[in-house]
Amino acid sequence: MQDGDRTGRGHAVVAGAGIGGLLAARVLSESFARVTVVDRDALPEGGGPRRGVPQSHHAHGMLSKGFEVLQDLFPGLREDLVARGALVRDVQADVNWFNDGRRLLRAPSGLPCLMVSRPGLERHLRSRVAALPGVEIQQRTEVLEPVADPAGGRVTGVRLLRVNAEPEVLAADLVVDATGRSNRGATWLRTLGYAPAPEERVDSGLVYVSREYRRSPGDADADAFVVGASADAPRGGVALSGEGDRWLVTLFGMNGDVPPVDPEGYHRFARRLPVPDLHRLLERLEPLTAPRLMRSPVSIRRRYERLERFPEGYLVLADALCQFNPTYGQGMTVAACEAAALRECLAEASGEPLARRFFRQAAAITDVAWDMSVGGDLRFPFVDGRRSPRVRLLNRYVARLHRAAEADAGVGRAFLAVANLAEPPQRLLAPAVLARVVRPARPAPAARLRGVPAAEPGPTAEQPERAAS
Repeated sequence: MQDGDRTGRGHAVVAGAGIGGLLAARVLSESFARVTVVDRDALPEGGGPRRGVPQSHHAHGMLSKGFEVLQDLFPGLREDLVARGALVRDVQADVNWFNDGRRLLRAPSGLPCLMVSRPGLERHLRSRVAALPGVEIQQRTEVLEPVADPAGGRVTGVRLLRVNAEPEVLAADLVVDATGRSNRGATWLRTLGYAPAPEERVDSGLVYVSREYRRSPGDADADAFVVGASADAPRGGVALSGEGDRWLVTLFGMNGDVPPVDPEGYHRFARRLPVPDLHRLLERLEPLTAPRLMRSPVSIRRRYERLERFPEGYLVLADALCQFNPTYGQGMTVAACEAAALRECLAEASGEPLARRFFRQAAAITDVAWDMSVGGDLRFPFVDGRRSPRVRLLNRYVARLHRAAEADAGVGRAFLAVANLAEPPQRLLAPAVLARVVRPARPAPAARLRGVPAAEPGPTAEQPERAAS
């Protein structure tokens, strides 16, 4: 299928059946007669964590913007997931946020957030994608490498290795690499005779440990807790309500300050967080699983948009394009936005190569999330990286913004809209926000700033009404 041709002819192959690969397949199904998704894992029908996605055991965030894109791609998704136990809540009214040790004032924001486990979301998307006409998902099949036409250099398919079989070639008009953090994109490009993409790397030394707990009515005054790391205390954690009446709790540390995997040490680490609220919650809950550790790979951005030469018939998407520090919860939302950008590129008629158009749009999407996460990482002196005057200035401003958001719900809403990729970063510098950050309101009463009560938890008259599911 030639670029710009929307006749529905042709075959697209997606390497990887994770979130990014499934979203790519959904979009490709509108332009290609056949779409084949290939994954080396055995894909569990029950939707549990799988070997190729070890991060599935840990808390995942689907930001408001990503949730919006998912609902556009999969009509009825919200209702289907809620029926299966997922929660849809207001990101400000129903979540206790702590930034730099300061509690963001809770209030209705109009920003919905989706609380669902990574395996639960992947299972649902996989079932929806598999039901699309012309789409096939092949499991226990590894993509060894893309293959190209020796004469023209265009990618014409992939070499596959199935279980107990000899390698074979599957022809394709477009190949999409969505193989995630374990991708071999640099090697594949060299094999095809192209230079790999330039890379940017930031290592925060992140390690995180997760554990599941039983969730019961009245456990807490919120459906989620987010405790960000601070410069004085480079550790944090999240607790998310989810399906199956469970809390999924992830604690993280940096620079060698690793959360222990023994239950007692896990709770001791929670006690050392910048605020006591999450530890108080854990002390009240019944654990259901043992703590599970994950060392986060270095954050890597691959600048495919800067390549002068790139093979036609080939794209890279999601974590294979850029892998973020997971504590910011951006990965799945960026993948969703990239899928929406690919949809636009496929729909428009253009003589420009598809890859060039897509990588340019993907770079603009990635810029926002990458600058936020890397800028946040560079607050910590042990993280290597160039701290430009702009980065230093913005970090000082955001610290003041967190102070203002303790008492000003509007400032908090602006921060969460940007953090959830629902609005551009410039929103934080709008005159109305800037004035309230420079001259913040008086701090909220101590009663509002307290964490989970030591006894008789639950909503109080001061707390906003929960957003409807």
